[in-house]
Amino acid sequence: MPRFSLIPREPKFFDLFEKGADNVATAAAELHTLFHDYTSVPQKVERLTELEHQGDYITHQIMEQLHSTFVTPLDREDIALLAQGLDDVLDFMEDAANAMLLYLIDQPTMRARQLANILVGVTDELVKAVPLLRKRSAMKQILQHCVEINRLENEADSIVRFALAELFENMSLADVIKWREIYEHLENAVDKAEDVANVLEGVVLKHG
Repeated sequence: MPRFSLIPREPKFFDLFEKGADNVATAAAELHTLFHDYTSVPQKVERLTELEHQGDYITHQIMEQLHSTFVTPLDREDIALLAQGLDDVLDFMEDAANAMLLYLIDQPTMRARQLANILVGVTDELVKAVPLLRKRSAMKQILQHCVEINRLENEADSIVRFALAELFENMSLADVIKWREIYEHLENAVDKAEDVANVLEGVVLKHG
């Protein structure tokens, strides 16, 4: 007689989370390229838009899977929060890139490049952390990646403070307005990555 287990073994959620994290990290790398090699801007922004659309599709797949699965491997709320958090990170990165194109920015500032570096760092940590959700025995390793994301978020806060102060040194009012928006998008992207880390930490505390 076959034996049945109440322990969920549905791997699709984990597959989709990993695809989502990889997609976000790819977008961060593309944004980094845009800010550090400011050429072919429309094409690079278009590439980020494509990745954002891919992220939307992954999020849709996760939510569709959530509504069609009776027993889920993680709490439903956590699954939804992780999916939305990854999507938000990507949305704000795309917003920053679009603003660079829309406002005809001549060159990224040093602070913008630093924030792009931070985004590469936090998304790389997410890529390392998310696969650890598959095994409860490995879950506690997620925490070290969460700590690093929190550290990078604090570093980003410091960069943004310096960036905003520097805006008023030698920029026109119009440029100040443009760059304040761009910095806000970049800061929000980092903040949303920290939100994802906070959800991951909560999952570890529940299941690890």
